[in-house]
Amino acid sequence: MKKIISIAFLFLGFSSLFAMDLKREINLKGEWRFEIGNNLSYKEPGFDDSKWEKINVPDRWENEGFPGYDGYAWYRLTFNVPSGLKAKKLYLQLGRIDAVDRVYLNGKLVGGKGKFPPKYDPAGEERRCYLLSPELLKFGADNVLAVQVYDDHGSGGIVEGDVGIYSRVDVLELKIDLRGQWKFSTGDDMKWAAPDYDDSKWKTIAVPCYWEKQGFKRYDGIAWYRNKIKLPATLSDEKLILMLGKINDIDQVYFNGSLIGYTGEFPRDGHKAKYKDMKNKERAYFIPPLLIRHTGDNVIAVRVLDVGKYGGIYKGYIGITTRGEYLKYSKRK
Repeated sequence: MKKIISIAFLFLGFSSLFAMDLKREINLKGEWRFEIGNNLSYKEPGFDDSKWEKINVPDRWENEGFPGYDGYAWYRLTFNVPSGLKAKKLYLQLGRIDAVDRVYLNGKLVGGKGKFPPKYDPAGEERRCYLLSPELLKFGADNVLAVQVYDDHGSGGIVEGDVGIYSRVDVLELKIDLRGQWKFSTGDDMKWAAPDYDDSKWKTIAVPCYWEKQGFKRYDGIAWYRNKIKLPATLSDEKLILMLGKINDIDQVYFNGSLIGYTGEFPRDGHKAKYKDMKNKERAYFIPPLLIRHTGDNVIAVRVLDVGKYGGIYKGYIGITTRGEYLKYSKRK
């Protein structure tokens, strides 16, 4: 599962992005095309939406001439991305959507929150902000955004927020971006730290995001994350730091089967876990060079204990940076 500058970050909980310094580059507020019903062909950039209704975004669709409507609906918008934005990291911010969404850019899925029926799980209070892959964008040309929404009661639609395309200048430069889908399992087995352990039957989960928001509601206890990465030759002579953002509550981190760091203490030998205020500490772990495989996969395994309410790797920088970049970052903080 290669994650070097990952494309199309799917189903991400973006609480971390709203703490970032984002600059709006393209204002997407205003008049969009809108149609009730559900048809996946609506996501295609060549679909003719000229006969669709026009609707203001953001606003509840009940306020835009669809009072009392519950069910599926689609939004579409064509917009131009200036060529000057090609060098920037871009995000689509859609604010709050009530209640479930899937977002397509030029026909390709870029993100979504909640679950559609029959396993309906709303995400109406979560702000939507999705990383846009440069491979999916057409710079200096028109792009088509299509948003599929489902709501089963009350207000529906793209209801509020500063809708637009935003750029971000990273305070920390990640050489390998590990935000995205990781393997995940509840429970605890130290064999799961081994690089050759077969995790193919594990669930996948978005990082960073609380696991409660991804189908593991009310789960308290120990769970594991795993990810495989390949290191580019350009990093072979660098000292590397693994960034894992903030974790609720405590963690142990293994690289190719060896423990490289931990925050807090797991319960053992009759002693209780030490976790007070650990959820607010940023995780950064030096990777000993002797552990690194410069050919083939490297395996990261993260053991996490949550003692209540929310759990998991939930916000911040997720990836690998160099010691030099980390020093510059730590001095800015």
